[in-house]
Amino acid sequence: MNMNINKKPIALVTGASSGIGRDMARYLNSLGYNLIITARDEDKLKKLKQELEEKKLEKKELSEKSEVKTNGKANIDIIVADLAKEEECISLYKQVKEKYKNIDILINNAGFGLFGSFLETDLETELDMINVNVKAVHILAKLFMQDMVKANRGTILNVASVAGFMPGPLMATYYCTKNYVFRLSEALREELKKKKSDVKISVLCPGPVDTNFNKVAKVKFNLKEASSEYVAKYAIDKLLKHKFLIIPGFSVKMARFFSKITPDNILAKVCYHMQEKKR
Repeated sequence: MNMNINKKPIALVTGASSGIGRDMARYLNSLGYNLIITARDEDKLKKLKQELEEKKLEKKELSEKSEVKTNGKANIDIIVADLAKEEECISLYKQVKEKYKNIDILINNAGFGLFGSFLETDLETELDMINVNVKAVHILAKLFMQDMVKANRGTILNVASVAGFMPGPLMATYYCTKNYVFRLSEALREELKKKKSDVKISVLCPGPVDTNFNKVAKVKFNLKEASSEYVAKYAIDKLLKHKFLIIPGFSVKMARFFSKITPDNILAKVCYHMQEKKR
């Protein structure tokens, strides 16, 4: 069934149960977007939905007292999905298309990392990482972009990392997955330009962020970590201005600059030294 709830813009956020994805959902909700939030953890998604609905109710009550009109209550839809599984990626797309037909924003945020020597890290975990960080991004970007191009509207934000600009010894698989996301986004931007499509694509490349990522990846950053709230708001603000490459923070921008001018063999040595400090 095709639904267009209140004719408000609709955003789909993957990996919305924690970290940057959760804070993007919070910020988009404050802007009045209808939300489709997805992750594996249903309890965390329900908790987020309840939080956002309560905030909207509080805002509405305050606005009624002050006689200031608000955008009203945004709809928040939960879809539980394990994006490491191809069939669940496709099922997610089909459920969204059947219910909403078209969405305005797709945020490919779901992903995780793993620290350790390539010789020692767990193969099954790495394959799951490739499936979530690469395959799910690829599937969802392709399917939703096809619909967006037909409608000639829509925006996609792929969440990569500063890791996508350089080699990553001791986190080799993770760095490679983020390079894929970055390069895919670059290629799709050019294809959309050649088609003269109004569909926009952006790629977010943050540095260290204070999220559950570090616990899952089993790393401890020595550099100061940005807050996920800051990164989420910065990313959405730039996305809505159609900025392609979104890099929050001066130090991360400098890391991008040096990765472009430093010889690959030297860059790999520097990266190894930096990664070793994360143990």
